Amino acid sequence: MSRSYRILYHHRIRADDGQAVHVREVIGALRAAGHDVHEAALVPKTGVAPTVRTAARAPSFWQRLSLPRPAIEVAERLYNRTGRRLLRAAAAQCRPDFVYERHALHCHAGLDVARELGVPLLLEVNSPMVDEMQKLGKLWFRGAALRTERQVLGAADAVLAVTEVLGQMLVQRGARPAAVHVVGNGAVPERYDAAARAAAVQLRAQWALPAGAFVLGFIGYMRPWHRLDLVLDVMSRPGFGELVLVLAGAGPALPMLRARAAALGLGARFLALGEVPPAELPAHVLALDAALIPAINAYASPLKLFDSLAAGVPTLAPDQPNLRENLQDGQNGLLFQPGSADALAAALGRLVQDRAFAARLGAAGRQSLLAQRWTWAGNAERIAAIAARVLEARR
Repeated sequence: MSRSYRILYHHRIRADDGQAVHVREVIGALRAAGHDVHEAALVPKTGVAPTVRTAARAPSFWQRLSLPRPAIEVAERLYNRTGRRLLRAAAAQCRPDFVYERHALHCHAGLDVARELGVPLLLEVNSPMVDEMQKLGKLWFRGAALRTERQVLGAADAVLAVTEVLGQMLVQRGARPAAVHVVGNGAVPERYDAAARAAAVQLRAQWALPAGAFVLGFIGYMRPWHRLDLVLDVMSRPGFGELVLVLAGAGPALPMLRARAAALGLGARFLALGEVPPAELPAHVLALDAALIPAINAYASPLKLFDSLAAGVPTLAPDQPNLRENLQDGQNGLLFQPGSADALAAALGRLVQDRAFAARLGAAGRQSLLAQRWTWAGNAERIAAIAARVLEARR
């Protein structure tokens, strides 16, 4: 690294979910690379150990706050005053080289303070926020949201999209093509070490798997649109009696999946583990024979993809452009037609019937992650390189 930077990192994330994981990992990787990162947030994600929420660690006031959606959106618009205050206070301590902000609906605090300080704004974007909220029926002030989105995307010195697909969408929404860069999610391959492998062996013993079991796993929050019911369909077919589904996480789809599995008589071949503490995630991924992304939106960079690649566990995913940015069918993963139980069955059949092929596919997946540096450390290098180019252009 040619030089280290003083970075003012701003976000508006309250929950301890995948967004929080991303923030912790990016900040941690930047700090490990020698950069001085100051986090400006109402609910900081660094400085505390990531845990599953328990009685021992009660959520903060901001995490407990629950309002009707229109009131939340008003609060999001008013937040900019608070955000500017947080950023100015942090800037007074660190005199940042640039502001790094995770894009949020109605949020322009990072742009405001970057302009005040005369430093660049690097804007990290993980979704087309206005489109996403409108699709969910949760957008009340669409005109204001569109104006803010176009203003911030157009003025940011660099826009860091998690996929090429998203980057193209952001250009249509106001980002300058030359300012758009792709920095996806990542993993820490060193966490998938001998200790994690030993813990994975213990997990499989605890699960009391049937003889010859082939364990397919899903780790994350389960919603109906994830279409995990497709797996249950496949498991009930002839030739898949060795297939065991392990679900780690929670979500509104889980009760339906439990009921469906019981109706199909899957018994011990359906395991719902509940939420897994982050420290135990590597062992749980390593305990799988294959990892599944049953469905994903068109622009996402799923965290679970990089975890399974890092673990050397073969990954099955829908055949769509954003996932083809990382996976090549039959080379470092398997792709199937989205929403098709028949296509999923064909892909799974290859793995269940040819365990040696599954092992080779998993190893190739890990090698692709290492070679392309789809890691948080690799992302820290990309962010620093983008910042260097932006700062050089402003001289």
